[in-house]
Formats: sequence, C-alpha cells, structure tokens
Amino acid sequence: MVKIRDYPEKGEFVICTVREVKNYGAFASLDEYEGKRGFIALPEIATGWIKYVRDHIREGQKIVCKVLRVDPGKEHIDLSLKQVSAHNKAKAIRSWKNEKKAEKLFEMMAERLGKPVEDCYREFGYSLVEEFGSLYRAMEEYLLDDESFRERGLSGEWMEVFGKIASENITPPYVKITGFVELICPGIDGVDVIRDALLKAGNENSDVDIQYKGAPIYRIKVKALEYKEAESILRGAANVAIKYVEEHGGTGKFRRNE
Repeated sequence: MVKIRDYPEKGEFVICTVREVKNYGAFASLDEYEGKRGFIALPEIATGWIKYVRDHIREGQKIVCKVLRVDPGKEHIDLSLKQVSAHNKAKAIRSWKNEKKAEKLFEMMAERLGKPVEDCYREFGYSLVEEFGSLYRAMEEYLLDDESFRERGLSGEWMEVFGKIASENITPPYVKITGFVELICPGIDGVDVIRDALLKAGNENSDVDIQYKGAPIYRIKVKALEYKEAESILRGAANVAIKYVEEHGGTGKFRRNE
C-alpha cells in the first residue's frame, strides 16, 4: 500500500496482522506500512483481567489497532486493540479495502497508458497520495470536482485515463455542484456589502465554498450526500447573499450555469 510517511501517526487506526503472541502482549505487523511492526501490551489487548491471552488474540489474525506511541529512532510502535470502537474498526477496514481496490485500478491505468506501474507512481501517483491522502480519495475527488485537480496544478495526458477508470469503478460518497451569483452594490461601501453578503452565505453551511470568479460574478460550490440536498443548499446560500445585497441597496441574480 502506498504511503508517503514511513511511520503512522499517533492516534491513527491501522490494519495489522498478528505475528507473535506472548503472555505479556503481542507483536503485529502493520499491513499499510511495509516492514513496520508494533507491540500490543497485555493491558491494551482487552478490558478487564485476561486469563488466557489467546482467547482474545491469536497469530495470523487481522485486527485494527490504535497507534499509541511512535518512536522512529528506536523503530518502536505501541498499539492498542481495546481502544478501537466498532465504528473505528469498520471505518479503518473500509478505507483499507478501498485503497487496495484503488491500487489495482492504478495498475490497470498504467497498463492502459502503456507504462510501468512504478513510472506512473513517480510521474503522478505519489503526488496524488501526497495531495489527497490516498489514491482512492484522489479518485473520489476527481469524480466530485475534476476542476480542483487543475487548480492544484495536477494535469497531464494521464488524467483522461485516470478519470475514465475512476468513473467506471468508483462511486463518490457525495455529490458536488456549482452555481453562480451576480452581485452589484453601488456606493462607497458596496465592496464591503458584497464581502459581508458572501461571508454570511458561506457561514450558513460548512459545505458551502464561495470563490471570486470575476466581478460581479462569484462561484458557489456545494457538496452534499444527495443531489436534491446539494441543490437546496446552493440556492439557499445564493438567496442569503442576494437578500443581503438587496437590503443594502444593491441587486443580485442567481445563475445555475456560468
């Protein structure tokens, strides 16, 4: 699995394979960090008194652990099994499975491009992981807003193949839509009025992102779990900005398309 960092961070939930079980704890390899092993002390295996440690953990078992401490100098990682909730476990496993799928899709992409996989990683794969945190997240983000790739300086012949494979195999977790508002407010305080209107519209919902397109046009981006919800949030934010400007002697219009 592709990771930019050599070691996990404190508090991270990681997929592990139990390698050795002792009376005082267990050693496990970190599946997402090649060559890294961690130690689960006996009190961190389960709550309460542990009579037989193998009743709770055994060699070869796949588990999700929380990273308690990391000491790269000593190559030591302390892990906890008991501090992993059912939600944390499900989320970590889902993320791990998604990334394994994304790596297979990346290999498919390299084949379509007619290039070795490692060359593709060096050319753009590692940049995607560094920018988005994982290949799978990069594919989701492309489906949600391919324009964001270009805004981040990511481009090349590979993007067409990348987008096609992503659209064929990945389902984004939410939808993202864009609309535009035209705001005009005459007077010496007109600029301040428009700024306050946009701030008010953006503060209405954390999933609203407003960007300057070129006066008097401003772009509103919204993300939500469903299209109808996104559309409602978009129009609501636009109406807030327009109403504020009109109350201060200006005019405003909403446009669904640029």
